[in-house]
Amino acid sequence: MSSMEFSIRRLTFLPKGWRAALGAISMLWIATAIGAGMAFLTQALLAHELGPASFGLFASSLATVSMIAPLAGFGVSQFWLKVYGGEGWAANRWLRPSLQFLVATTLLTLSIIALWALVGAPADATVTLLLLLPVVPGTLGAALLSSKLRLEERHQALAVWQLTTPGSRLLVAVMLLLVPALAVHFVAVGYGVVSLGLALMTVPQLFAMLRGEIRLHGHGRRPAPTCGDAPAPGPLQLWSQAWAYGLAAVLYPIFFQISTVLLKYLDGNIEAGIFGIGLAVMTAIYLIPATLYQKFLLSKLHRWAIHDTPKFWLVYRHGNIAMLVSGVLLAAMTVLVAPWIVPLVFGEKYRAVIPVLNVLAWCIPIRFLSVGVGSALLNEQHMRYRVYVMGISAVVVVLLNLAWIPAHHELGAAAANVVGEIVLLLALYAGVRRFHANREKPL
Repeated sequence: MSSMEFSIRRLTFLPKGWRAALGAISMLWIATAIGAGMAFLTQALLAHELGPASFGLFASSLATVSMIAPLAGFGVSQFWLKVYGGEGWAANRWLRPSLQFLVATTLLTLSIIALWALVGAPADATVTLLLLLPVVPGTLGAALLSSKLRLEERHQALAVWQLTTPGSRLLVAVMLLLVPALAVHFVAVGYGVVSLGLALMTVPQLFAMLRGEIRLHGHGRRPAPTCGDAPAPGPLQLWSQAWAYGLAAVLYPIFFQISTVLLKYLDGNIEAGIFGIGLAVMTAIYLIPATLYQKFLLSKLHRWAIHDTPKFWLVYRHGNIAMLVSGVLLAAMTVLVAPWIVPLVFGEKYRAVIPVLNVLAWCIPIRFLSVGVGSALLNEQHMRYRVYVMGISAVVVVLLNLAWIPAHHELGAAAANVVGEIVLLLALYAGVRRFHANREKPL
């Protein structure tokens, strides 16, 4: 009997729930690996064809839009996971105020970006920023549909859906490769068109959800409506419940992408392009814990935190160990392969990315462990704390960038990110010890 046959036979003896979980995680991770490969290839093609300066202009413009885009929806997609995990089918009452909230915040977000592009941005970035405006509804639609699929635990559909954005952006990069005369504005138009297309794809499913057509998993059959059903809340009630999730969603891209933007403003497009490549590699690697916790476990964690506390803490402890070990291994691998993979994929003109990756590699085990530790902070009180520590970490990153970029350029930005990740991890761990001191001894 071959080793593969033996492994498959052993899996059949696992409990059915374990086999289903392993199958779902494997499927999501395969999709994540494919998506990360697509994103990496896209960055490589764009960087190679545009050159450091033009790529830096595009990367910093996209980072600017990506930082502001989470204002649209302002945490509603994450709030859905929490409220359905706690209320079950009764959470349908939040859907109509969600629609009003989504429309208002999206219009506000588009206005902010347009105003910045026309009034505050450098002249060379104005057109690019305006062309990237459709990224806002595209990002919002992707987040909302992902939350719906997670609530339904339709992992296969979720795996396919998470490939649409990197796949469509790869097509834009391939078109640039075929017609090298095209430049930054073409790429911005391409990103805008595919983002708008993705947003339109989500509309039918989201309107179906507003009509109550959702196959909610883990809460039994949908009960018949009764006179005692809770009344539908208003937009202000939604705001009071969701603002912490929204602030967390806004602060994260500031924390993660502000260095690229500041490098453009303090140094130039070339330095922003060099750092942007390093950040693209980190983005692909960070998809690993994000897939496990955000795509697979988050809706379950909300449910277990209320209805099955022992399972919640078991997953927490084992998850932290797995995240730390895998993070250390991937960091070591990044440092080892960077010296030959960067020139091979991006070209000799991007050799300066290697020392940036050597510094950013320290972030990998820290980020992986942060995701695991932070998974224990789920409710409104916890989210307020997470907003606070994310804000502190973002301020640390901004201040260190301002202090280190003028002297150390992209390496200063990379070092600022490492310190910011350390501050965030320590603060999250302190929060878990504080909020759960009387329940468990968290790892």
